[in-house]
Amino acid sequence: MLSPNAETIRLFLHVTAASVWVGGQITLAGMVPAMRRSHPESTSALARAFSRVAWPAFGLAVLTGMWSLMAEDITSKSSAYQATILLKLAVAILSGVFAAVHSMGKSKAALAIGGALGALCAIGAMFLGILLNTAG
Repeated sequence: MLSPNAETIRLFLHVTAASVWVGGQITLAGMVPAMRRSHPESTSALARAFSRVAWPAFGLAVLTGMWSLMAEDITSKSSAYQATILLKLAVAILSGVFAAVHSMGKSKAALAIGGALGALCAIGAMFLGILLNTAG
């Protein structure tokens, strides 16, 4: 059996946290409409419960992402790789910002736009992370 090391643990934690953040948003997008129809009062409780798991996962993804940046000499990488990292950072930050707009939003527009853009940015950040990881 291969032995784990700091890099594999860092990547495992990062992927797990990103999976909770991204997958949870996708799951909620599928569940909320049905919950709203059958138990309209339950959507707020569902959102609060998800937040208790999602925001710590987002924080862990940010921390492990910073750890990854510090562990690698980005200056030795191609300009395309560097540009992709900057784009991933921007999209990941926007995911958090839009999710916060959704979480704190009072209007239907803030809830809808924040939720949709937060999820799209989260999916985009995950894709860019996979792209970076496969590029080496």
